[in-house]
Amino acid sequence: MEIVLLGTGSADGWPNAWCRCRSCAWARETGTLRSTTAALVDGVLLLDCGPDAPRNADRAGVGLADVRVVLLTHGHPDHVAPQALLSRSWTRQSAPLHVLGPRSALDVCRDWIGPHDDVHLTAVVPGDVIDLATQGLPGYIVLALAAAHDVGRDDMTGDALLFDVRTPDGSRLMHATDTGPLPQVTLDAVRDAAYDVVLLEETFGDTSDHGTGHLDLTTFPLEVARLREVGAITPTTDVIAVHLSHHNPPDLDRVLSLWGARVVDDLTTVTSGSAAWRPRPATVRRQLLLGGARSGKSHVAERRLLAEPTVTYVATGGTRDDDLEWAARVAVHRARRPSGWQTVETLEVARVLDGVTPGEPVLVDCLALWLAGQLDRARVWESEPGSPSYTESLAMLARETDALVAAVASSAARVVLVSNEVGSGVVPEHASGRLYRDLLGTLNARIAAVCDDVDLVVAGRVLSLTS
Repeated sequence: MEIVLLGTGSADGWPNAWCRCRSCAWARETGTLRSTTAALVDGVLLLDCGPDAPRNADRAGVGLADVRVVLLTHGHPDHVAPQALLSRSWTRQSAPLHVLGPRSALDVCRDWIGPHDDVHLTAVVPGDVIDLATQGLPGYIVLALAAAHDVGRDDMTGDALLFDVRTPDGSRLMHATDTGPLPQVTLDAVRDAAYDVVLLEETFGDTSDHGTGHLDLTTFPLEVARLREVGAITPTTDVIAVHLSHHNPPDLDRVLSLWGARVVDDLTTVTSGSAAWRPRPATVRRQLLLGGARSGKSHVAERRLLAEPTVTYVATGGTRDDDLEWAARVAVHRARRPSGWQTVETLEVARVLDGVTPGEPVLVDCLALWLAGQLDRARVWESEPGSPSYTESLAMLARETDALVAAVASSAARVVLVSNEVGSGVVPEHASGRLYRDLLGTLNARIAAVCDDVDLVVAGRVLSLTS
């Protein structure tokens, strides 16, 4: 299967011509221009035909003359630009063209078909299986899927589709734009699909309060996780984000790579079996995120694992009787964890890491609280500095630290660890504070030495410390 991405942008493209935001300015400066999303499969099957698709097909050097079937997801103008049908009628094509889609999309097309042009409109609803051999494309099978997208007409609620496309060479593609979180019926329909390529919409980027039938950088990874859970996305599926808008950050590709997804430029050709068909990244197994109080480090750590169906969340803070403020903090953290995550409240982090299966994602939040708990457990504060009991308490702590470092270094899990960076402020007034600061700095350095990636989170921004 060969897919030419004729466009990867949203209705207004990226950049938006009317906008001066940071994202649009970056796009103009770098020449990263994205037009309305459409894709051409094997030169014969067109997925959506918005206003930019015909001209971009020419820019890609392929044109649309060989297209026999157009699959329309819905009737919004960035997905259906019917003047393309009128343009076809002027060329006196001898081969018929079949346009399949929901009724609202076909209604847009009816008045644009030339009087002598052999164009056929076929209404499709979720659950329909279409053998395109009858439309002149033997070996192509299409399954229409339900989308979570409002076409804006009360009489056509839910009149939007996604498509599952199988090609003669056995490849399989999911075209999923536009949609919000996928309906359960769609997840059931794609169970064990093991797609080669998933084109999944990601319109709103860092804007999560849009209230529309679209995905953003909060919901996109959750949908990837749901598709992984049902076997639709596998470790070798090429997940490509499309329908991108200027609400996305300039470093979108880096963000998506954390979830095994990517972006490609308009007019990119993706071919089954080529180097572009890249598997889900698996080289970064251990990550350490450092940051000050309220820096956003926990949120960043959680975000990196949102595309995982299951995560073992190791909470090292424990409970504190009669501390209402602490209970409120814990409640906020628990509420934002996905339902598939298992929370383990323990200081036995090394034991958890030693017991997980290879590749299982584990989030440890955080090492600073782990150290505080281990200091209490070793009764460091109850001994006089310099006394034999104090020396033994520190030796006990050293053994626990060695075990933790060894467990992180040897674990076959995908481990994300969070810790506080406390060594950049004023020197603590009390000896106990200085001891804790020094021990945490040493612990952070030792964990960092066995991690693949180390990042510093400042004011919600991530700075790489990996050399």
